[in-house]
Amino acid sequence: MTDEGVFSLGDLALRQGGVLRDAKLAWRSHGTLNAARDNVVLYPTSYGAHSSELTWLIGPDGILDPTRWFILQPDMFGNGVSSSPSNTPDWPALVTAWDNVAAQQRLLAEVFGVAKLHAVYGWSMGAQQAYHWAAAFPEMVSRVVINCGSARTAVHNQIFLRSLMAVLEAAPEYLGNGQFSAKPVKAMRAFGRIYATMALSQDFYRANLHLSALGAPDLDTFLRTDWEERFGRRYAGDLLCHLKTWDSGDIAAGGDLAAALGAIRARVLLMPGATDMYFRVADNEAELPLLQHGILRPIPSIWGHRAGNPQPNPPDAAFIRTAVREFFN
Repeated sequence: MTDEGVFSLGDLALRQGGVLRDAKLAWRSHGTLNAARDNVVLYPTSYGAHSSELTWLIGPDGILDPTRWFILQPDMFGNGVSSSPSNTPDWPALVTAWDNVAAQQRLLAEVFGVAKLHAVYGWSMGAQQAYHWAAAFPEMVSRVVINCGSARTAVHNQIFLRSLMAVLEAAPEYLGNGQFSAKPVKAMRAFGRIYATMALSQDFYRANLHLSALGAPDLDTFLRTDWEERFGRRYAGDLLCHLKTWDSGDIAAGGDLAAALGAIRARVLLMPGATDMYFRVADNEAELPLLQHGILRPIPSIWGHRAGNPQPNPPDAAFIRTAVREFFN
């Protein structure tokens, strides 16, 4: 059973100041909510992604089983489906992971009557939200899966993100405040090509998997079809606001990260990609001893960050499925 809807939150006061006017949170669900309302797995979206694009891992034989769990996918603010620069005037300067999680908690309480989550499962920016869930609502969350994510965005990661911000903001079409007068075609082309340098590992490219596994006839075609055209389907202002959300990710909100990690009550499965250059294994290794209940299971893959979202990569998908199903029991 699947369903979808849009939750109206009214004017939403934001953690870093400002207001998101007439905020809307889109959602998609899979499976059946049980009578006790305690079989919920929350599955937030990732950078630039729509919930409809992330359903590939949901199925009886998939990573998330809708015959056992009620799987709820809230679309992040800024992704073009929920409230975003592309559909909302006077977009605020910063919408954080905290703001997304606060809105998702209201969705659960006010639409579904849910006060307890079996788990939060997230990849990339979805993993950032999962970590924020564990920090913000420790009494609600039993388990979190941090798939290629970290509790605080690392400096090297921020440097990458700010390079992408600079590309978009340097476009002659940029009007400021996350808005563009027209599609910044040249800037978006550069954006996609920069993104491709970090999303997959050096080892992935050395093995020519962009050709053999992803089916591109040559490098230029790969860059165009897998990166330029993919991001070209999005509004540049939405991509820019998501960069800022990612850049600001921090469960301690600039404070004591060790204390914030130590206060998490949920069981935490840390599942970094072995060759991920955004959220490195070392980040999770540093977090592990500070958690009350943490498990570290790196994905043994050369697919870089994409190891955590391995739709065209059955071995990594099988590894994640096994780890998640064991953790959920």
